[in-house]
Amino acid sequence: SRDGGAMEVFDTEMVRQKYGLDPKQIIDYLALVGDSSDNIPGVRGIGEKTATPLLQKFGSLAGLYEHLEDVDKKGIREKLINERENAFLSYELATIDCHVQLPIGIDQLQYGVLPDYDRLESLILDLGFKSLAARLHKEKEAALKSESSEALEEVLSPETKTVKEVSIEDELESFNFSIGAPSEEQDIHTAPHAYVMVKTIDGVRELATLLGSVKEFCIDTETTGQDANSAEIIGISFSVRPAEAFYIPIRLHNVDLEDTGGLLFHEGQPESVASDNAMTMGLEITDVLDVLRSVLENERIGKIGQNIKYDALLLQHYGVCMQPLVFDTMIAAYIYRFDGAHSMDALALEHLKYRPVPLTDVVGTLRDTTARRSMALASTAKMSEYGAEDADITLRLKHVLKPRLAEDNLLKLCEDVEFPLIEVLRTMEYHGVKIDSELLALASKEMEREADNLCHKIYEYAGGPFNIDSPKQLQDILFVKLGLKSGRKTKTGLSTNAAVLEDLRHEHPIAECLLAYRQYQKLRGTYVDALPKLVNPKTGMVHTNYNQAVVATGRISSTDPNLQNIPIRTEMGRDIRKAFVSRFPNGQILSADYSQIELRIMAHITRDAALVEAFANHEDIHTRTAAGVFGVPLEGVNREMRRKAKEVNYGIMYGIGAYGLARRLGIPQKEGSEIIQRYFAAFPTIKKYMDDTVIFARKNGYVETLLGRRRYMRNIGAANQAVRSADERAAINAPIQGTAAELIKIAMINIHREIIKRKLRSIMIMQVHDELVFDVVPEEADEMMALVTELMSNAMPMAVPIEADAGIGRTWFEAH
Repeated sequence: SRDGGAMEVFDTEMVRQKYGLDPKQIIDYLALVGDSSDNIPGVRGIGEKTATPLLQKFGSLAGLYEHLEDVDKKGIREKLINERENAFLSYELATIDCHVQLPIGIDQLQYGVLPDYDRLESLILDLGFKSLAARLHKEKEAALKSESSEALEEVLSPETKTVKEVSIEDELESFNFSIGAPSEEQDIHTAPHAYVMVKTIDGVRELATLLGSVKEFCIDTETTGQDANSAEIIGISFSVRPAEAFYIPIRLHNVDLEDTGGLLFHEGQPESVASDNAMTMGLEITDVLDVLRSVLENERIGKIGQNIKYDALLLQHYGVCMQPLVFDTMIAAYIYRFDGAHSMDALALEHLKYRPVPLTDVVGTLRDTTARRSMALASTAKMSEYGAEDADITLRLKHVLKPRLAEDNLLKLCEDVEFPLIEVLRTMEYHGVKIDSELLALASKEMEREADNLCHKIYEYAGGPFNIDSPKQLQDILFVKLGLKSGRKTKTGLSTNAAVLEDLRHEHPIAECLLAYRQYQKLRGTYVDALPKLVNPKTGMVHTNYNQAVVATGRISSTDPNLQNIPIRTEMGRDIRKAFVSRFPNGQILSADYSQIELRIMAHITRDAALVEAFANHEDIHTRTAAGVFGVPLEGVNREMRRKAKEVNYGIMYGIGAYGLARRLGIPQKEGSEIIQRYFAAFPTIKKYMDDTVIFARKNGYVETLLGRRRYMRNIGAANQAVRSADERAAINAPIQGTAAELIKIAMINIHREIIKRKLRSIMIMQVHDELVFDVVPEEADEMMALVTELMSNAMPMAVPIEADAGIGRTWFEAH
């Protein structure tokens, strides 16, 4: 890029997105719009908004001029006629001549060994390039140091195998990590540091001795991709003390170099491709891990990392079970402050005033199709600095974040719940889930038939066919042709989202069909057709990614694929759940979920006598609520009363008002207001909790869960009522939903440890909000059922009994 930022790589798809054209049409495009920087005149009066649709219609400049009579607008047609000569001249100027005869071949231009630094430095100085000379001098020192086989020994003392006193020692001691950031922003060029590339197995052995002598160290891996289940390691870095780090380069084999244009023109590289890369340098990963295994698996030495679950999962696929995982800076930052970015680069800037080396400076701009090649061809020397810096900065962040967590009474939450949970999630992701692809294929065909039937029904209601997936066409059908009412507007017209269609259910049957049609399309695209393609060829399983640092309330989320969004109450969702099966011969799926957990937590937090008594007596809580709200005995509650009471019970926790309740129940707003008033009269302590919670949030700017997790309410005092009300509702719900998240996390940790302790073969495979799913060996079924329900029910002491309902069957559907 011209401004020195990251390079932007254009492939065919990106060209289409940016210009609406294929790459081969760019010459025609420039012939029409011109390019002042290259003195290409183009056609006067024709800009990009005109040129693109013309080329989309006629294909090329030649095709356009062959069919000028078909150009609709007279003014554009006249401009093209008058500027014909300039147009074809511009086409010639914009065309790169690819047939120039060169006296040398591309292989002679390939970057080889290290340059002759003395001759190069002399030439640069003779030409007066002072800045370039200074840069070259730094690169020369770094390159020569990394080439030295004694590099590690220069830092490690052979007598004690600990880090020697170095020239930056005084500066290291002056770092005040409780304060954190220096006065000015720093980077790798201005901050003192000692980074060493470990290039021999003997060096790895000495490093292992150092790592084995400390209580904890920071680890970071550099890999060929973001999916830990398929990525390969190209480097491992360690840091024991701030500003010092070690990097072990790993050799990468069988790199496909096709379509890269050779090494010199490798796409995405910011500079000439270095010869010291992962294909030509580095150690064998098996040799390195054989040396480091005892340290990485040593339970007495803590491991620190940024998103360390990724590194641990990656190593587990290499046969190394890294433990214990004692500190994760990403999760620590998320617990400390939910809002804001939690990437290492963002945290380094925020807490250390340090700007890390961008990955694009090392490997260029990556694309999925070339990421592995880009990493393979990157300079090992640059990768060494980049990787070592990651470990160093992560260690510094740990020193900054830990005391801040302690100051806000959040360290115990991290050390007792969040950090131990990493190992649980790592293990779940490693095992994955087994699916029946053939069953999903049958379900896909059935869903396709149902969607087609719905499509025809929609056409009948609409009076003819149209593009159902086009918001604009759907707007015309619903609000113009059918004359339905909608109170929701967007920038592109009246909204046709799910909430609007829900409101229209009672106005016209087309709304019901549209909702069902969208559900079929979504489930087919997201799960039925997608899951079989996501089966890992090495493991035969589908591996999701569980995220601890995403949801504001502390709940775990699932991505790639999201296994938490499969509906249970619809036939479509049930068909999908039938495809989740056991990996064990005659194995079973066990599902256990909390019963009305948020209501039970609300009863515990508020200590409302009526709620506590109802749960203690194992009464149906919705029937009890209905009796209190409608003033009838328990036996006098009918189904409609119970339905309304259920909506109130769950709505109250989310700060629902009279309008929201009335909309949910399909009743007048006045009746909704009366029901809420009667609810608070029957359960006065809950009203007090809600009022007190909002007051606390206004005073302190946050609310807390039972374990101290904070949810900051930035707009709790906003002048805008809608904005303020949203934070007030969130303040009421966050302590309840956050505590529910903590409860199941504790249960997961305890179950995971008990499975290991008892040496059971059954495994935990999924977490879906308040539900845990297990793949169970047949002979362990009874033991697992008892173990899971007991540990879920007793995860946290509560004023009311916590109940976990469990079921078991051949599939997830049968178990649930």
